[in-house]
Amino acid sequence: MGAQAASPAGRVPAGGVYYRRPFSDLKRARPFLNESTHRSELPVIIPRAEHPISRSHIASSALKVLYRLKEAGFQAFLVGGCVRDIAIGLQPKDFDVATDASPDEVRALFRSCRLIGRRFRLAHVRFGSHIIEVATFRAAHDPGDDEDAEEERQGIVDDAGLEGEDDFDDEASDDEDEEDDDGPLPVEARPSRNPDGQRVLNERGRVLRDNLYGTIDQDVWRRDFTCNGLYYNIADFSIWDYVGGVADVRSRTLRLIGDPDTRYREDPVRMLRAVRFQAKLGFTMAPATREPIPRLAGLLDGIPPARLFDEFQKLFLTGFARRAYELLVEHGLFEHLFPATAAQLEPEADGMFGRLLLAGLDATDQRVADGRAVTPMFLFAVLLFGPVSVGAQRRFEGGMKASQAIAEACDEVMRRQAQRIGLPKRFSIPMREMLALQPRFHQRAGRRALGFLSHPRFRAAYDFLLLRVGAGGEDPAIGQWWTEIQGLPQDERLARAEALRPEPQQDGA
Repeated sequence: MGAQAASPAGRVPAGGVYYRRPFSDLKRARPFLNESTHRSELPVIIPRAEHPISRSHIASSALKVLYRLKEAGFQAFLVGGCVRDIAIGLQPKDFDVATDASPDEVRALFRSCRLIGRRFRLAHVRFGSHIIEVATFRAAHDPGDDEDAEEERQGIVDDAGLEGEDDFDDEASDDEDEEDDDGPLPVEARPSRNPDGQRVLNERGRVLRDNLYGTIDQDVWRRDFTCNGLYYNIADFSIWDYVGGVADVRSRTLRLIGDPDTRYREDPVRMLRAVRFQAKLGFTMAPATREPIPRLAGLLDGIPPARLFDEFQKLFLTGFARRAYELLVEHGLFEHLFPATAAQLEPEADGMFGRLLLAGLDATDQRVADGRAVTPMFLFAVLLFGPVSVGAQRRFEGGMKASQAIAEACDEVMRRQAQRIGLPKRFSIPMREMLALQPRFHQRAGRRALGFLSHPRFRAAYDFLLLRVGAGGEDPAIGQWWTEIQGLPQDERLARAEALRPEPQQDGA
């Protein structure tokens, strides 16, 4: 591949020959860094002439951050999913930087920088609405805080992320550590500091800050997949590859760094990330990466529901929902995310509920492709419609009004579902309303029926009606009537609705 093995680390000297100085020569003696405790294999360095990544592919804001760090005497690398995406011809949404500068040193270089995180501090450098995340090399692996910020901080999560405990139907996750640390630590309890001065705990033992910094040679081993373990060095535009990531990107292979059983047990969400990358990138899982997933799928049952909601959005609301669903089923993961839905589909996956689910996933992917908005509310309704329908039918047969039966069944199903994936109330309440409106589409006669067109949930309810029609769960004539009525002038709408009124009975008839 024409790559050259590195010699001891550092920067590019005036003569242009790449070298690496010993660790003792680097700024590793600074007190904020920890002792080296992890592997320090040397990377393979791929020179600029032998890889496709160009500065023209990198956002100008990211280049400004990289160059300012370099000019200040620090190492600066583009890292993670953005390097991977450029290498396979995709345009990254976000760019993430790794450096040997401490968070405070990064903040001192950028006026628009703020530090976030309680367990591990990150620097966010803002350029207008665009944020470049800068992370200091880490020495210790921290399960549940994976490095691929390009994926972790997608706009869809920013728009629909966690807003606090009161916003959820279940308890808030303990993984909500993305908070502004410019001020004092949150007063959950008086914090205590470990003797090493790096870890801050509250009285319940929860880690509030865990600044275990290290070297690039240590940082790479806490990353998850080899395709995400590539570092683009702004000093000479080379790629540093410790884990065979370049070869795996070229062969479109998804391979975990380290022992798969161990890595999945450290953080079971990695199984969902594996599925996500397989669906999004079209990569093939290496046999050793794929094999443990069905065996270890049950570990997802212990993941906080709020964290799984974030993963749900990345899996289902970014343009590859249909493929992600198929892979979740194939690997035995779907039943641990939506157990009631999986149980409903098991006897008849090709029945009405199964057809509606696939149609909803396809429609969501099409909206993403068209650049239109998507919402977890609608897709949750699609995924849970089977269990909700069964519960509503039981109540309806007991004499309950149809809309009330649906609303109560929806509440019941959501209470159970919240034990696996926590849907914030700002989505669960509109979902309940949208489903409860479905019976109103049968009320088409008279002026009052036309008032439904101005209901704030009409459009979402109408879209869901069309899915039901397409899946064979509703009379096509009803869908056609409501489609046509929306395109008519007001007087013609009224004439259509009045025409459906029953004829008055004649005396003596």
